[in-house]
Amino acid sequence: MARKTRGRAIDGVILVDKPIGESSNRILQQVKRVFYAQKAGHTGALDPLATGMLPVCLGESTKFAQFLLDADKAYRVVAELGIRTNTSDADGEVVERNRVDVTATDIEQALPQFRGDIKQVPSMFSALKHEGKPLYDYARRGIHIERAARPITIYALEVVSIDLPFVTLDVRCSKGTYIRSLVDDLGQVLGCGAYVKSLHRTAVGDYPSAEMVPLADLQSMVAEREDPTNFDYSQLDGLLLPIDAPVTQLPQMLVSEADGRAIMHGQPLSEVPSAYFEDGELAENPELVRVRIKATEQFIGVAERRTNGEYWPKRVLTLPGAQ
Repeated sequence: MARKTRGRAIDGVILVDKPIGESSNRILQQVKRVFYAQKAGHTGALDPLATGMLPVCLGESTKFAQFLLDADKAYRVVAELGIRTNTSDADGEVVERNRVDVTATDIEQALPQFRGDIKQVPSMFSALKHEGKPLYDYARRGIHIERAARPITIYALEVVSIDLPFVTLDVRCSKGTYIRSLVDDLGQVLGCGAYVKSLHRTAVGDYPSAEMVPLADLQSMVAEREDPTNFDYSQLDGLLLPIDAPVTQLPQMLVSEADGRAIMHGQPLSEVPSAYFEDGELAENPELVRVRIKATEQFIGVAERRTNGEYWPKRVLTLPGAQ
């Protein structure tokens, strides 16, 4: 006999305001229990030291989590000058102390070289993989791995306040950016060293920061729950963003029910007239599109354009309502 799946088939995205000191995976498991969800996944880990936006996908939304991994991020970071640690953050051991003789002008003048398209060497204490293992695993065993500089983009890097030795910065950056490495590099340019005192992620993609919910608030909503199979989840579920929230940045293709069935059954669209798109015109066919049935507005998945111009399904829902 097949084992019965435990939990609710609930779909959507919850924006958790992650507290300090918890791993992203532990937050994920706690959110999954709160919603009594069958399936959950997060969209890019935050260090235990970091706080802020951690989107958690439930159910069918997990199929589209990768699109949030690729999204731009925004952070508010407090750097302390004059100290370097082996992890470049407050969790590490102090390896260097220096006098802080810099001025606010020195700091402002150092920032432009970190804006735009730059290359960054990832921290040894990052989760970047080397031969199948994260770099931090090697670092904890005292093994140093040479890392190649990788291209990243810093879209914005602005001073919020300066109260030496502390400098508060707002950063908006591309995927793959390590804020710890950015702060360490800034400290090296200033000649005094620096490390991340605190880090708060303020945005992931276009998700509204105002809709973040503290984990403690979610847990309080089920504090009196005795039987998770017999509980009114309407208040909790009302906090969820839609299934397609991770892909709202993609152009939307509106298709007929027949075309929708083709996509759902692994078949390509026979043609892609401009009428498929919301504005009726398309300068160039995008590589990825989110697909919705025009008559019912049912989101059914993401399609990908191939070299021959056809759109094939890349990720599709398996919800009964989308069949």
